[in-house]
Amino acid sequence: MSLKEWVFTTDHKRVGVLYLIGSVAAFIVAGIMALLMRVELTTLGPTLTANPTTYNVWLYAHGAVILLGFQIPALTGFAANYAIPLMIGAKDVAFPRVNAFSVWLFYMGVILALLTFVMPDPPDVLWTGYPPYSTITSGNTAFYTLTVLLIGFASIIAGVNFLTTIAYMRAPGMTWNKLNIFVWGTAGSFVMQLIYVPVLGTAVLLISFDKYLGTSFFDPTNGGDVLTYQNLFWFYSHPAVYVIFVPFFAIIMEIFATFAKNPIFNYKVAVYGGIWGIVLVSGEVWIHHLYVTGMPDWLRIGQMVTTLLISVPVGLMTISLIGTLYKGSITFESPMVYALGTFFLFLIGGLTGIPLAVTSLTVNLGETYYVVGHFHYVMALTGTLSIFAGVYYWFPKITGKMCNETWAKLGFLLNFIGANMIFWRMMEVGVREGLPRRYYDWAQFPQVADDQMFMTIGSVILALGFAITVLNWVFGAISGKKAGDNPWGSQSLEWTTVSPPPHGNWPTPPVVSEDWSPYAYGKRA
Repeated sequence: MSLKEWVFTTDHKRVGVLYLIGSVAAFIVAGIMALLMRVELTTLGPTLTANPTTYNVWLYAHGAVILLGFQIPALTGFAANYAIPLMIGAKDVAFPRVNAFSVWLFYMGVILALLTFVMPDPPDVLWTGYPPYSTITSGNTAFYTLTVLLIGFASIIAGVNFLTTIAYMRAPGMTWNKLNIFVWGTAGSFVMQLIYVPVLGTAVLLISFDKYLGTSFFDPTNGGDVLTYQNLFWFYSHPAVYVIFVPFFAIIMEIFATFAKNPIFNYKVAVYGGIWGIVLVSGEVWIHHLYVTGMPDWLRIGQMVTTLLISVPVGLMTISLIGTLYKGSITFESPMVYALGTFFLFLIGGLTGIPLAVTSLTVNLGETYYVVGHFHYVMALTGTLSIFAGVYYWFPKITGKMCNETWAKLGFLLNFIGANMIFWRMMEVGVREGLPRRYYDWAQFPQVADDQMFMTIGSVILALGFAITVLNWVFGAISGKKAGDNPWGSQSLEWTTVSPPPHGNWPTPPVVSEDWSPYAYGKRA
């Protein structure tokens, strides 16, 4: 267990743990940025800084790091690396050295993001990097571009690796319809990454060309068009919602099946109609982000239809999730508590997203706190809590030890209360007062003073919950009670080897029988 072994490892399990450590570190940084913004917004006028650019740097770091440094790497890096080879009965991934290369590219991106706080001209272009501001600001736009390219390239090579692994390294007898729902979800996520990440990479590269090489791709004074960038950016960044959504929903389905002791309800519908339906439709929903840019009404209406259409495959997965609980023998250990909380928050986020697909409503709500609250419900909170659920679920397999259940549930309670205090109130003031998002101060809206204080109190509660959660993992790994090989009683293949698994995962490769299923919990009454 020397440092050298970890630095040069090609074992998929250790690579997964490295992804988890890096993504949690990124999460902590993003959380600190959120707290700084929240404290700044507590009172009128300067609170922590009198410089709006400093606030913009916090906002840039929070958005870019939470998405590119935490959620996507934690789901398609940590969870995919650790669980998929074990779930399909493989001894490792198809290309172990490429896998190790991808995690160190990710770490390079994280380190670059952290250097934002010590460099003299940090990026201040938010996570969107919109021109013309990103091409005229004194902030270091090239740094933003390089960070996105590094993390994006890491995700591309990981996608090729895992799709190859799933296609060619399944255990004998494991047909496609015997795969875990998480394997399907991650495969769909990687397909979307391979399609859309190159588009984002191209867009941010052209920004740096405009700023530093004198090109005019997005400069209207020289024949360029800023809306070209917005289309390119959101052509990736809205499918990025589903890159996160599909694997996190699949984690929740795995946990529901295990703790309800039920097979996945409508498994094939969830896979082929839900997961692959989302992959199919995901590239048709980005233009609702541009409703207020002056596009013709006929285009707005067409995109409203495609945006609402995504709710069909999402609805199919939701039905499967609810059906999996029906007549289940449900127990409420910490992974299940987090999974249920994630599902509840997702329902709020999903239902509050419907108005934003409707053109007449989005034109009025699109630049208000309503969008911030909705976005955090549907992606930030649900993605984060699903990752926490997954860590608690696989923690006994990773470490051979158990986390403290009391502290786990206390952390969840504080997370749940704090999150709803912040983001429900955000949606409320967005509708009630039209409070605009991304503003450094709210001098024109003195009536929201109590709301801002309430949200800041919620952020402190949320931060305390997150701190308890991370510390519980650390102390659990050091001194937790010894776990059995299968403490949750799961039927999935990853729980059939010892905890933690040895190099190569099994002494002899597993063979799957014809009647085997990862969800063989018996028939419903």
